[in-house]
This record gives sequence, C-alpha cells and structure tokens, in this order.
Amino acid sequence: MLHVINTKKSPMPLGPYVQAIDIGNIIFVSGQIGMHPDTNIIPDNIYDQTYQSLENIKNIIETAGLQINNIIKTTLFIIDIKDIPTINGSYMKFFHSSSFHEDIILPTRSCVEVSRLPKNAKIEIEAIATRIL
Repeated sequence: MLHVINTKKSPMPLGPYVQAIDIGNIIFVSGQIGMHPDTNIIPDNIYDQTYQSLENIKNIIETAGLQINNIIKTTLFIIDIKDIPTINGSYMKFFHSSSFHEDIILPTRSCVEVSRLPKNAKIEIEAIATRIL
C-alpha cells in the first residue's frame, strides 16, 4: 500500500508532487534542494546547499521512522561538475556526523550535471531508503 510522506520539517514541494512515497520496505524521496524549511532561504555556496539538501532528506525519512543509515541510493543533480570535491566534503561530513556508529555504509550514488535547477539552486538530491538492512 502506498503512503504519502509530507513533513513541515522539510520544504514543501515546489510543484505537483509529494516529498516522498512509502511503499512498505522502500521510501522514494523526491529531489530536495538546499532550502531551509523555516526560512525558505537557500545558502549561496554549494557546500551548505548540499548539507541542507541532505538534512531535508533526513527529516523526511525520519517522518517514516527511518534514519540516514537506511538510505541506500542518492542521485545528485548539479549545475557544475567542478563542484564535486566540495560536494563530496559536505556529503561525507553529513553522513559521518549524523551516524550513530563509525561503520556507516555510504549509499550508492549517481551524479548528473544539469543546466538549471529550481530556485536557481546549485544542487538537488533525491534518495531511496529501505527498512530492510
């Protein structure tokens, strides 16, 4: 059975879609830009946008009772491939500072360079999480 996930702890969708769909053992999270849910402000730099995008994903999956170690796949949409080293630094900080244990397994990941993103964001991240570990 499908269950829609929407939480005020992450920005509301910018179009006709939901934040996530829970199909039982898998949660599909729509792309999240680095917009803060309380202020709707997007940081100027890619490092902070990446971190906030991941925080938004974390808040969505926590609504479904999951944690970041349940994330098995992320897809990054970025506007400049040259930002990868900075993105990687923010990505690693997020996954290591948010984990409960040192042996966290990073999710699989794809990265796609695009010409433009909503609200002129520099990055958008979508995720898949699972209850099966």
